[in-house]
Amino acid sequence: MLRLRAILAALMLGAPLAASAAEITRVASSLDEDDPFDLFIDVNFERTQGREKITREQLAPAGAEAGRTDVGEVWHKSTDSRLNLRLAIGLYKDLELSFGLPLILQQNDSYDFVSGTTPANSTIVRNCVNPDGTVTDPDCASTGTGEKGLFTVPSTSKRGGLGNMHFGMAYAFFNQQRDDTKPTWVVGIDYEAPTAKLRDPSEDNTGDERGNVGDRVHKYTFYTALSRKMGVAEPYFKVSYTLPVQGPGIYSNCFNRDQLGRPENCFQGPWTRKETGIQAPQTGGFLFGTEFNAFNDKNKNQKFTIDLRAIANYVGEGRYYNELSAGLGKLLATQDYLQVGGQLGAVASAGEAFTLRASGTFFYNTEHTLTNESIGKDLDGNGGVDLNDVGQPSPEVNPNFDFRTDLVSRRFRATEAKTFRLELSASFAF
Repeated sequence: MLRLRAILAALMLGAPLAASAAEITRVASSLDEDDPFDLFIDVNFERTQGREKITREQLAPAGAEAGRTDVGEVWHKSTDSRLNLRLAIGLYKDLELSFGLPLILQQNDSYDFVSGTTPANSTIVRNCVNPDGTVTDPDCASTGTGEKGLFTVPSTSKRGGLGNMHFGMAYAFFNQQRDDTKPTWVVGIDYEAPTAKLRDPSEDNTGDERGNVGDRVHKYTFYTALSRKMGVAEPYFKVSYTLPVQGPGIYSNCFNRDQLGRPENCFQGPWTRKETGIQAPQTGGFLFGTEFNAFNDKNKNQKFTIDLRAIANYVGEGRYYNELSAGLGKLLATQDYLQVGGQLGAVASAGEAFTLRASGTFFYNTEHTLTNESIGKDLDGNGGVDLNDVGQPSPEVNPNFDFRTDLVSRRFRATEAKTFRLELSASFAF
């Protein structure tokens, strides 16, 4: 018997799988008496647009209350358009093997000044500090002599290409279609392989040449989902956890030492490539919602459903490509944050072998620091990190630490972060 399947693979710094309620707990199944083989082919177009205000810590003006204040610098806008291809095969009863490949059509980052900020007063442009903390010129603060902007505003960075391949296994321990006294319960794992070409954040991709999109990180996502059909409604929930593991050929900021405070410490002592390279965040997600069956003609195999859900994701701390990486040209240590949102979707089935789905998702990210690199490690056990060692640069200082952006009172933060995602998909069942 032919069956339908529409799987929407949409992740955000580790967001959970986006699909309709029934699809969350549906797996391809083979070797059943009335269904010897299942094969699902899914084509999904996804466009994600994000916008956040990037602020910068500054010391309170003279005469004001002591402390620090955040001052708006730029708006960051991101655009990601991709085509997700997915194939799912039933290996046995309620046991599925899946393959996925995203084709990233466009992945852009752009920066523009916020209202009230101009090249004349922006600390991004009027920068008088070198990465090692020294001043660019003694008269820079008063006359502007020797100013070195952190990056160009306005500007747009462009990337695209084949993304990382996905391989998945899922098994339904309980299946309500087989036993209506039990809900449907699925456990699965998705493996994202580092197959995409390595992204080098130091490359200038503001022209016609597009950069790569790969991070060279293995990602293992473990998830479980539960749903139960009750009349016209089918409530469901899903929890997931993603564990990243550094893969071969990871990028390290030490490959471009001009943007580092202590480049001489690169690959010396504890500052190995693994330690100074990308450290993708661990993520966890939870979603719950209900699919409502608005129309169902079983004789003609026609159905229309509406899906409402709430989503919450936790993104842990790490050093990776964040909202400011395209501007500063490097991996950035990022504070952990929470992402909350919701989705409205609709599914229309015109027959057993074909279905269409459309959905819109909105996310809000809590405020988080974008340049949060630790200053170093206490190697001699004296209770602190020494910046200098008998007049020489200290091996305790983290080579990634940038005195322009990671020092307290100079750090950047992401605020007012909002993301909207539109998805359109077609699914074919054989």
